[in-house]
Amino acid sequence: MRYYPIFLDLRDRPVVVIGGGDVARRKVEGLLDAGATVTVVSPYLHPNLVALHGQGRIIHIPRHYQPGDLKGYALAFVATDDPSVNASVAAEGRDSSVWVNAVDDPPNCDFIMPSIIHRGELTVAISSGGASPAATRKIREELEEFLGAEYPLLLEVASEVRAELRQRGVSSDPETWNHALGGEFRLLLRDGKRDEAKEILLQTLLEPAKTK
Repeated sequence: MRYYPIFLDLRDRPVVVIGGGDVARRKVEGLLDAGATVTVVSPYLHPNLVALHGQGRIIHIPRHYQPGDLKGYALAFVATDDPSVNASVAAEGRDSSVWVNAVDDPPNCDFIMPSIIHRGELTVAISSGGASPAATRKIREELEEFLGAEYPLLLEVASEVRAELRQRGVSSDPETWNHALGGEFRLLLRDGKRDEAKEILLQTLLEPAKTK
């Protein structure tokens, strides 16, 4: 099947993670980074999760999963090595309209997790639709080498210029932006000349407005 790519705003959204091992730890850390309110259901907690619970950053229910545990949550992650638990959580999710991700078990998933690259505010998600996690990882590693320090800086400067143009009541079409984000602007960014790059970008985008 083909999945629909999406980025979710999970700030202050309640999310439950079933399982408390290392896989659960990685899921929890990513969810906390996205601002979610996380509950972990597991009789055992990874040491890092113990620390997070001690800091008051997660809620811990110290037992195995029970039917009804998904009630009130926006998303559920299953991070156990028990296929029967995966199936039970997936069934409850379908009955209660809670989206479920069961790690490495696509048939029991409503959504799958892509391989992620973070560069400042830039996020790149790569997925093979579950066809080959190994190939997805290799592609991610190659993209990590390609996406150097220039790219988050490009995003940062472009965001600032966009805000300034809005304050001036100036709008630019996508083609003008596409042209402006290349050429001399990119060369200046690669040389670390942030302020000069920003000025060039601003001038390039303002020029069409002056001729109207």
